Amino acid sequence: QVQLVESGGGSVQAGGHLRLSCAASGRAFSRLGMAWLRQAPGEVREFVAGISLSTYSAFNANSVKGRFTISRDNAKNTLYLQMNSLKPEDTAVYYCAANNGGTSAYIGRQIDDYAYWGQGTQVTVSS
Repeated sequence: QVQLVESGGGSVQAGGHLRLSCAASGRAFSRLGMAWLRQAPGEVREFVAGISLSTYSAFNANSVKGRFTISRDNAKNTLYLQMNSLKPEDTAVYYCAANNGGTSAYIGRQIDDYAYWGQGTQVTVSS
C-alpha cells in the first residue's frame, strides 16, 4: 500500500502563488508515477500535472500551461506542485495520486490510471 499526504493548500488572492507538497510512504517512491489532479465544486476531477519515473512531466495545457510546475524529490519521497499566477478558476481540492510507474516515461492522465490517492488539500483563489 502507498500512503499519500498532501499539504500546502490555502487561500490566496489572484496572481499569488502556492506550493503543494505530497509526502509518500509505503513503497519506493522512485518507482511510483505521480500526479496532481483537482476537483472544483460541481465539477469532475481533472488531471493537472504528472511526472514519470524518469521525471518527464506533462501538464493540462488548457488550464495551467506556463503557470504550474511539477517536480519530485526521490530522496525525500515528496512530490511538489508549484503554482504561480493563480486564478480564481484554480480554486479546487487538489489531490496527489500515484500509480505503479509503468515505463520510465509513462504519465497517466485519467483518474483510473491512479491506484493511490491522498485526502486532498483545498486551494482557494479570490479575485
